[in-house]
Amino acid sequence: MGPTASLDAWRAAGSTFTAGPHRLFFRQQGAGTALLLIHGFPTASWDWSRVWPALGQRFRLVAMDMLGFGFSAKPRGHDYSIFEQADLHEALLAQLGIRRVHILAHDYGDTVAQELLARHAERRRSSWFARPELEGAGRVEVASVCFLNGGLFPEANRPLRIQKLLASPLGALASRFISQETFSEQFAAIFGPHTRPTAAELEDFWRLVAHDGGVRVSHRLIRYLRERKEHRERWTGVLCRKTVPMRLVFGPEDPVSGEHHAARYREQVPEADVVPLRNIGHYPQVEDPAGLLRAFFAFHDERVTDL
Repeated sequence: MGPTASLDAWRAAGSTFTAGPHRLFFRQQGAGTALLLIHGFPTASWDWSRVWPALGQRFRLVAMDMLGFGFSAKPRGHDYSIFEQADLHEALLAQLGIRRVHILAHDYGDTVAQELLARHAERRRSSWFARPELEGAGRVEVASVCFLNGGLFPEANRPLRIQKLLASPLGALASRFISQETFSEQFAAIFGPHTRPTAAELEDFWRLVAHDGGVRVSHRLIRYLRERKEHRERWTGVLCRKTVPMRLVFGPEDPVSGEHHAARYREQVPEADVVPLRNIGHYPQVEDPAGLLRAFFAFHDERVTDL
């Protein structure tokens, strides 16, 4: 494997914006129809570097390092939440003058996408949504969603040992002792057997996670596992009601949200559109960028009609 852009080059090509007291890193590129890319835990927007050039030929791309991740602010003692991350995406899109987006999301980003989709569905149901003067800045219309591996149905998600520890009462203490070696071992295990990252690639992923003391807030970020359970009906309901075109592209070899999770998705989502990538694990966009691009472009060519 080899990323299209080095981590340093990715950062150099980015920008920042301010939301409240926080500065957040983001990348944008291209023109036309907007595609919002939402990364997962514990990494950042650099995850998209291998599919970025091809996607940028068809879309206006926007990808942010969420609060607590990558090169964005990582405030200590902060109560991170999925709702706040959705707010921050809405704020960035408003700043860029984007009101309607397609979404490509992964892992933690799947849940953020579900919240954006829930807000979209609520506005469509409300009696005043058709009045543009009442829509307000920051409201985002979701045109379609392509999900990658992630805990869309929390009961089918199987967290790693390190995630369970961080989510436990010992999480704050555990976050102080996560080493590069521990991270690399756990992280590599969620990739496919033939697509695991090299030592150099693991080094870069660690740099991204550890930047600006990021490991020390990991026990706060991991609260999304609890949020998924608390707000299950809200976030799975929008999948079952299927208000926009959706596709799940996934790596079956993922021990966290692989074939067992896709089976749950097929059971719950009407006319579920599911595309497996053979021998791939948790990071399709990193492990099989060509396969992901084929599945994603086919989704838009066959299922999405406004491009």
